[in-house]
Formats: sequence, C-alpha cells, structure tokens
Amino acid sequence: MTDAEWAAVRPLLPVPAWLEGKGGQPEGYCHRSMLDAIRYLVAGGISWRAMPADFPAWGRVYAFFRRWREHGLIAEFHDRLRGQVREREGREAEPSAGIIDAQSVRASASVPASSSGYDGGKKVPGRKRHIVTDTLGLLLAVAVTAANVGDRDAAVPLLRRLRTLHREITLVWADGGYTGGLVGWAKDKLALTLQLDSVGDLGVSLCGSMVNKHARVVPMTDAAAEVPVVPPSPFR
Repeated sequence: MTDAEWAAVRPLLPVPAWLEGKGGQPEGYCHRSMLDAIRYLVAGGISWRAMPADFPAWGRVYAFFRRWREHGLIAEFHDRLRGQVREREGREAEPSAGIIDAQSVRASASVPASSSGYDGGKKVPGRKRHIVTDTLGLLLAVAVTAANVGDRDAAVPLLRRLRTLHREITLVWADGGYTGGLVGWAKDKLALTLQLDSVGDLGVSLCGSMVNKHARVVPMTDAAAEVPVVPPSPFR
C-alpha cells in the first residue's frame, strides 16, 4: 500500500488488545505488512504456501486472515471502505437501491463435480456467481452456486441476505431472467421492489462486478434519485 492508502486504512483496523492494556503479547508483524501480503495473494491468485519470502511467513499471514474472517472483520472492513467511497461520490454511506445479476464462469478441472454444473442457456460448464451491487458497482452481497442453478432460485437467499445486511434498500433492478413469482415474493416477504428491465441494460462486467451503464451519479440518497437514465430503445 502507498502511504496515502495506509493512512485511510489504518483507522478502520481493530486495535490489538495489548495496546489497550488488556493483556497479551505484542504482535510480531505490523498490520500493514499483513494486509500487503493478503492483497498480493489475492491479486496474483497464488496459494498461501507460495507467499514470497519478503512477506511475513505464510502461516502467520493465513492465521491473521483466518482470525479476522472468523470474527467478521473482513466483511466489516470492506463495508466501511465502501461507505467511504459512496460518501466521496456524494451519496449516503448506506445505499437505497441495488442491482442484481448473475454470471456463469468456467470451472477448472480441480473443481468438484458436486459444486459445479452446466448452464444450458449460456453453454457454460462450471459455477455461477450471483451478485448484488449498488448503482456505483460496489459489492453488497455475493453468492456462488453451480452453473445449473437458476437465477431466480439463487436470488431468494441472496435477497434475504441483502435485506438483513442493508435495511435501507427498497429498490432492486434486475434483468428478464428474474421474471415470475420472485417479484411478488420480494415485495410481500422482504418489502423490496424488484424492477425488471427486459431490454438488458443491466449486466455483469468482465471483472465480475455489476454496473448499470446508464446510471448517473447524483448527490441524492433516496431510491428514486438512483433510478438509471435509460435512453429510448428501438425494442420497446
């Protein structure tokens, strides 16, 4: 991380118990080195044991990451940073609208058959990632299933999780793959308005994050203010 990145990240990190006088031994590595190691692993797609020697020992880095994950700190860290990005764009930290979509991706030969499938519509064998983002393309909720799991089937638990994590959201945009009883279910069970776009203006980018190519960034907070600006279509 650059010094500027570290200055933004450091206040979000939990304070070690020994620094607050609660006992315990000082940690052997600084948090900045640990985060640099984790970012390197994620960016390079390497295994833990392939951690370069100029980082802390891989076992220490993995123990650090596992402890944070088990206490929910990884998700909390992500959510705080997302809130800061939204505020920098003139939005409230918590979104009031989201976008849901799915993308099937090919799985490697090492992926167990029990957790992979075949998407007949996209002709893709492997897995499917179901993602909900805000209108800036920032992640709100993610689920991974076998590729043969339908979008509507996966949307039920994903939208339930979205409602639990983000109580301010009242509107979710989706494409034609989410038609049917899901719209009424979301309204009755979750108090969510699932607005369908049959033209296909919503989609998943190559990097896996979803964006609405017609969305306009405006410094307003209610769901209506985040409605995408869609030009006239010849298909309507």
